[in-house]
Amino acid sequence: MTSVWGSRLPSVTAAQTIGVGDKNMKARYKHTNIIARDWRSLAQFYEEVFGCVRVPPERHLSGAWLEKGTGVTGAEFSGVHLMLPGQGDNGPTLEIYQYSQNKAKPVPSANREGFAHVAFEVDNVGEALAEVRKHGGGAVGDVTSHEVEGVGILSFVYATDPEGNIIELQSWE
Repeated sequence: MTSVWGSRLPSVTAAQTIGVGDKNMKARYKHTNIIARDWRSLAQFYEEVFGCVRVPPERHLSGAWLEKGTGVTGAEFSGVHLMLPGQGDNGPTLEIYQYSQNKAKPVPSANREGFAHVAFEVDNVGEALAEVRKHGGGAVGDVTSHEVEGVGILSFVYATDPEGNIIELQSWE
């Protein structure tokens, strides 16, 4: 797997011990969460376009424990975890939830501070973008290619899912 910045990323299946101050803890990447306007249709988009697979059970959560952990008064949400393609049965998931009362988000922008996008490595960026559009997503930029010295040729584009969340589509030669 390769990041946009050109470094090849190793495949890690077990927890790694990392240093935090003068203590060590075990850490393993678990999931990325998207808060959706319509969790069912957004989950369907990621299943149909990227081949994500639902990890049962569907979740419908609420209560004082959820309010306490999230800091959201009256927290109540429903959703599902999706197994990401190419990550195996124990890989990280894409968690798509919908609160009973969502707060509106600003218009996504590639240079907005905070989490910006999720990325999928695909065989053909142009074909993947067409599939994203076919399922209600859109394009942010244009498909482009660039040689990253010492790594290879990167082809990529930023797109959006049907709810406007940014997705990077990339391939390497």
